[in-house]
Amino acid sequence: MLPEITETSSIRLRKSLLLRLGIAMVSITMLAIIGMLSSVLIARTLDGFAAAINQAGTLRMQSYRIASSLVHVERKPGEALGAGTGELVKEYNLRLLSPRIHNVLDKGASDRVMQAYLAVKQRWQQQMEPPLQAYISAQKNSVESTDGEKYKTFYLSNVDGFVQDIHHFVKVLELDAEEKTRQLHLIQLVSLVLTLIVVFVSLYLTHTNVLLPLRDLLVCANAARRRDFSVRSKYLNDDELGQLGSAFNLMAEDLSRIYEDLENRVKEKTANLERSNKSLELLYAISRRLGESPLSEAVLTDLIHDIERLTGCTGGSICLGRPDDGQAFCLATTQLPSENGADCICRECDNCFGKGDSHQFEVEWGKQGLSRFFSIPIRDQEQQFGAMVLELPGQGETGLDEWQQRLLETIASHIAISINMARQASQSRMLSLQEERSVIARELHDSLAQSLSYLKIQVSRLEKEIKEDTGQLAALQVSGMLRKGLNGAYRQLRELLTTFRLRINPEGLSAALEDTVNEYRERSKIEIVLNNRIANCQFNPNAEIHVIQIVREALSNVLRHANATRASVDVECKSGGIVNVLIDDDGIGFGEESEMLRHYGLPIMQERAEWLGGKLRISESPSGGTRVTLTFSVTGADGSPSHNHLIEGM
Repeated sequence: MLPEITETSSIRLRKSLLLRLGIAMVSITMLAIIGMLSSVLIARTLDGFAAAINQAGTLRMQSYRIASSLVHVERKPGEALGAGTGELVKEYNLRLLSPRIHNVLDKGASDRVMQAYLAVKQRWQQQMEPPLQAYISAQKNSVESTDGEKYKTFYLSNVDGFVQDIHHFVKVLELDAEEKTRQLHLIQLVSLVLTLIVVFVSLYLTHTNVLLPLRDLLVCANAARRRDFSVRSKYLNDDELGQLGSAFNLMAEDLSRIYEDLENRVKEKTANLERSNKSLELLYAISRRLGESPLSEAVLTDLIHDIERLTGCTGGSICLGRPDDGQAFCLATTQLPSENGADCICRECDNCFGKGDSHQFEVEWGKQGLSRFFSIPIRDQEQQFGAMVLELPGQGETGLDEWQQRLLETIASHIAISINMARQASQSRMLSLQEERSVIARELHDSLAQSLSYLKIQVSRLEKEIKEDTGQLAALQVSGMLRKGLNGAYRQLRELLTTFRLRINPEGLSAALEDTVNEYRERSKIEIVLNNRIANCQFNPNAEIHVIQIVREALSNVLRHANATRASVDVECKSGGIVNVLIDDDGIGFGEESEMLRHYGLPIMQERAEWLGGKLRISESPSGGTRVTLTFSVTGADGSPSHNHLIEGM
């Protein structure tokens, strides 16, 4: 068994696509490396050829420069003949032995280059340089030496042949450089051809062994994406893609078996999602309907119709009552009246309410015979307000699904919350009405009622004076006090009407204070200054009303009793929510008026301060007048004992 496995593995290894692609990539890489290394080596051998050719070319020019110096000899005073020629000869030797030429020769130049260079060097050293040295020596010893002319003539006659040797040296250098360049081009061309051959072979193998199998697998994958698992791969070789095709065929067989099960699950989940979506839509519609409109028969009837469309029920009713009540009140129903004209589906309410929980029951209902109903309690915070009863469709034993029961219980809780909120709103309106009536009674008692009592006393005095016939003067005094009392009562009546008609500025307490101060400025000649430092402090409506009323009462006392020329209203709200209200004037202060203040709003102001949960103090102002100080917290403006007592009394 083991030898068979080893043989199979070796066959797969030989047919492996990765191995083939690896060999192709290695071949291309090796050819590229060989081509680049050859180019680098040949390029290094070519390095310096241009400089050597240039240097060899300068030897020709230098030869003619020496000849020119021999032909155009000019003696300057005190200068020896041949001095310029000697410098040119030295320079020629330097050029002939220059490193530019020897660098090329040392790198392994060809034999013809070496022979041409040695020919130039030997001819210069053996034929051309000795006559020049002899000429230079002769010129230094005797100006008109005939030997010097002979040496000069010899050089001039042989310089053209020597230049031809130099020209030959330059030519072989150029030929050698061109040959190396051709070698470089040949190596690059061979590398390119071999690379292209390997590339084309690789492309062919890739097309036959990779692209075609991949195309076959792609067709299978597209069919699987279209949920068609009947397509199978035809490429089943021993390489990787063949193994992948075999694995894909097995996967397609497994997917075809699993897909049916998944389709059933998806259909089930889709149905659940659709039910959930419809349930959410129903809950949203019910919440919006209950929130936008008051709880009425029309609203509840539309709600029952919505429930019927979702659950399939054939009718329903919403009744108010408790399990222990003998009779319930039907708020809304979509049930048709029975044959005897009864609107209710049950003769006894105990069937609907049961024990206060959701339950199913059956009753006789008209010609339909025995009908099945489902009752859901309308409960909020353990308090039951009624029940919602729905008629189930059909005569089978199956009732509502679990999700339908949960939905109906949620809807019933929304109805209960709406009923509870409506009752709380009604109680809140009743509380506000009683608070307002209490304020009116208190205002009448502390102002107009006392004035009427005072007038009643004065009338009694007047009757007594008339009966006793004490004289006209005494009667006139009592009559004057009556007139004064009537004027005061009339003034208090107008102030009460102004107070009861007070409207808070919708822009907030700051705007209301500004309106109040402007009103009292217009009613008197007193200079009233408002210093508003409320900032962003938030007041509830009750607190705003009490603050405005206290400020109005204090300013009214300033106008009537203080004899002041200037007054100020300072309102400050600190960061902790503590509010300070100061009303100062420069009037006569308390004096004998301290007892009278109790009759002009001081008890009312004290009670309003208690409603705010604060304190009211009346003291002497630094300017000599009166200072009214109110201190309270905005967080405790609704927690005063009197306010809590009134709420508990409700």
